[in-house]
Amino acid sequence: MKTLEFLLLGKNEAILAILLRLVNADENWNAVAFSHENEAQEYFRNHKIDIVLLSSGIEDRVEKNFTTFCLEQQPDVEVIEHFGGGSGLLKSEILHRLYLKEKKSNNNLPHK
Repeated sequence: MKTLEFLLLGKNEAILAILLRLVNADENWNAVAFSHENEAQEYFRNHKIDIVLLSSGIEDRVEKNFTTFCLEQQPDVEVIEHFGGGSGLLKSEILHRLYLKEKKSNNNLPHK
């Protein structure tokens, strides 16, 4: 299975550290975390990212601008807003988004 690359962005350092630990606990997921959007954008420009995870404390304007930036740079990236809940919720949100992406991809295949 391919390792999925995550970029985490959030302003609360403690929550960001927990999210980083939770994502990296999955052997097929690799995450980096940033608390400043400019640093995150620089990293994003230079790396293929599968999932962007937005955490708490990000201003609405910054969230919208960062999401737009990500989708313009890498249209296939999945941007997920995660603002709380336990580790089970986080994993469910990620797996659900991956499921929807795969389902959409399969629907775009030519039918025999």
